[in-house]
Amino acid sequence: MEPADSRLNLLAREVVEPLGYELVGVELFQRGASGATLRVYIDHERGIGLDDCAAVSDQLSAVLDVEDPLQGRYDLEVSSPGLDRPLVFPEHFRRFEGSRAKVRLSEKIEGRRSLEGVLRGCEDGIVSLEADGRLWAIPVNRIEIARLVPIF
Repeated sequence: MEPADSRLNLLAREVVEPLGYELVGVELFQRGASGATLRVYIDHERGIGLDDCAAVSDQLSAVLDVEDPLQGRYDLEVSSPGLDRPLVFPEHFRRFEGSRAKVRLSEKIEGRRSLEGVLRGCEDGIVSLEADGRLWAIPVNRIEIARLVPIF
């Protein structure tokens, strides 16, 4: 997942939010010499359908063509976040307080690089996660990827 303050997230947010959707996050996957895939996750309180993805894709594609933030060839994909929704922005961690999440860190904290537990909020850029019988304080900028854990 791209950091919340990345240029790609900022560009996507400028397009997605005025269209009435929530930007969940942006992923960029390199495919070697054949280019890359730029995946943009969007959401809406009524859910996301194919028409929603197409509308955002059309608008975002035009902005990306003008701004040209990526070198070389890439494919743009717009998708719903799915059940294991990514958590990128501080407001995501606040909104899903009480939910289970998996967190992978960009660097170890107290010898751990990944944690799974219950979100207990986010204040001043610090995510609180209850895992392994204790409360962990994790700086948002040290989170490589965080996703909700679906409960069936």
